[in-house]
Order: sequence, then structure tokens, then C-alpha cells
Amino acid sequence: MFRMLQAVLVAIALSACVAKGDPSQPIPTATLPAKAAKAERLVIVLPGRADDLARLQNSGVADSIHDAWPDADVVFAELTLDFYREGDAPKRLRTEVVEPLRARGYREVWMAGASMGGMGTLMYDAQFPGELDGMILLAPYLGDFNLLLEIDKAGGVRKWNGGAPQGFTEQSWQRDVWRYIKTLADDPKRSQRIWLAYGDEDRLRKAMPLFVPALHEKQVFVRDGGHTWRVWTPATREMLRAIDAQRDTPQAARVGR
Repeated sequence: MFRMLQAVLVAIALSACVAKGDPSQPIPTATLPAKAAKAERLVIVLPGRADDLARLQNSGVADSIHDAWPDADVVFAELTLDFYREGDAPKRLRTEVVEPLRARGYREVWMAGASMGGMGTLMYDAQFPGELDGMILLAPYLGDFNLLLEIDKAGGVRKWNGGAPQGFTEQSWQRDVWRYIKTLADDPKRSQRIWLAYGDEDRLRKAMPLFVPALHEKQVFVRDGGHTWRVWTPATREMLRAIDAQRDTPQAARVGR
């Protein structure tokens, strides 16, 4: 299943453009306010490794969110690779972004992440369980080849013996994320909050069969295309509309028209 993935990950590391950040400063953010008169929901969007605030704004994902959820404030958080390298990115995201925004009294707080940001979203929920009302994962990066191969050889994440959590250290964070994914596989109620989308030609797609069994089948969206916002932006709109439709509320009926 993962015969080609190692070469793909090496190519990404060598060739991908990486957005820069300054961890000595607060996490930069940009807010795109709700289209409705009152913002009831919040969606915090985390970038892929090549995304800065400008690229996030040019992605069109905020428009997609507002098309589906006009009552949602959208906040881009420029959590670049430099912040992750410091080892405390989820804690800083919570202190500097999530908690101050939550104090505004939103009815729901969601987090969306693309590629590296998808991994960051999973790391956040693993370390601060239950704080997010839901997650939108867009082709998340799911770790190095050797770990994925280990899980695959074990027969999947449910059969994999990941051992005890190690506290998301520099050495353990990837395994800790998969230990968390294993808990999702064993707790369908908890995984009900997670929605996943990726392209059928995505360069990271070969990792998804290990992750998908931990999720709900109807909450996994596979679309035409590769590892790009051209796939993720419309998929985000689809997923948010599906979330409201699943709830079967009057608001969902309005959005679905």
C-alpha cells in the first residue's frame, strides 16, 4: 500500500515551498467576519506548509465557508512550520488564538487544517480533547513512511500497539498523533466530529486508508484532483453543508436550497 509513499515524502521535503514565520512573535491572524448579522460560529483555519496569510486568503476557502455557514467568523492563523519546530504550537494556538476567540461567546468553535495544518488540527484535539466542536481535515499530513508502514503491517490502526502516550515530545509527536487516532477508531462518538477531504490524485493519498477506518464513512469526501486548494476549497463548502444537513435543522434546510 505504501510502496511509493517514501519517495513522495522525500520529494515533498526537498521541493515544497515553505512559508516562513517568527515564533518569537505572536501567531499572526486575519479575520474574515461572518456575512450574517451575528456570528454564531467560528472556523479557525490552519495553513499547509507553503501557506501564509496571503495564500490562505487567496485560496477562496473563506468564501466557501461563508457560502455554507454565513453565520461563521473565519480566522486564519498563520501557524507555519517554524512554530511547530518550537515544540509548543498547539499550546500557543490555544493561548493566543482559540481561548481569546472563544471568549466572544460563539455557539460552536471549529478548526480546519490543510496538509500540515490538518496534522496540527489533530494534534490540537489530541492535547485538548473536547474543546473543538468539530474538525475539517483537508488531506492531512499523517507522518513519516516508516511509522505508516509499521501501522499497515500491524493490520491497521485498530490492531496497532502504539504503547502509552509520550506527551508529544520532539521524538514522540507522530506516534502520539496515531495513538490519538487509535482512540478515535475505538470511540465512534468522538470521531463523529471529524470530516475529511482529499483528492484522488493527492500526493499523500496513500496514507488515507490507514486513517479512514477511524472515521465515519459518510464524512469522508474523495474528490478529483491533487494536493491543492482547488480541491479543498469546494470540498470545504460541501462538508459544511453536509454537517448542517446531517443535523436536520431549519437552518440546514435554508443552506441546502
